[in-house]
Amino acid sequence: MFDDIVTAASAESPLWAAALRPEGERSYDPVFSPLALPEHALGVETIYEGYLAHYGRSRLFAPEDDDTALLLGDYLYAHGLVRVADTGNVAAVDDLAELISLCGQARAEGRDGDGAAWAATASQLGRGTLAGARDDLRVNGDPRALDVAARSASGSDAVDRALAAHARLVL
Repeated sequence: MFDDIVTAASAESPLWAAALRPEGERSYDPVFSPLALPEHALGVETIYEGYLAHYGRSRLFAPEDDDTALLLGDYLYAHGLVRVADTGNVAAVDDLAELISLCGQARAEGRDGDGAAWAATASQLGRGTLAGARDDLRVNGDPRALDVAARSASGSDAVDRALAAHARLVL
């Protein structure tokens, strides 16, 4: 999966190829894709890598400056959405677009809850069941409904593993 992300990015732009971490410094540990359906795993992890380029420590890339990190993150968001769109699940694309927007808002406002949003979205991708839980985070700053949704779909152990990995990667 991670080789696919690296290969596609490198082929897309010499800027992304130059931003790659040396092989020995890359991490190939999936975070939220284990909560998703297999057909969505690559898209979810590509989008998450874009999120890390914006808000954390990328596992695969080390852009030389903030502008490059921002552009790389946007490229990875778009490329991940295309990968999910290729599955034909329009509702999954919508869920991921909502996730990107919701997490951007939470980050801009300095609020927690992005991990729960990622876990719930990955585990419920394309089902159209998260609008109310997203509103709880967006309007009230409360991620509990998202956390409950993730745990009910994927189990507490899997969600705990994903959230622990996420906490190590975000700033």
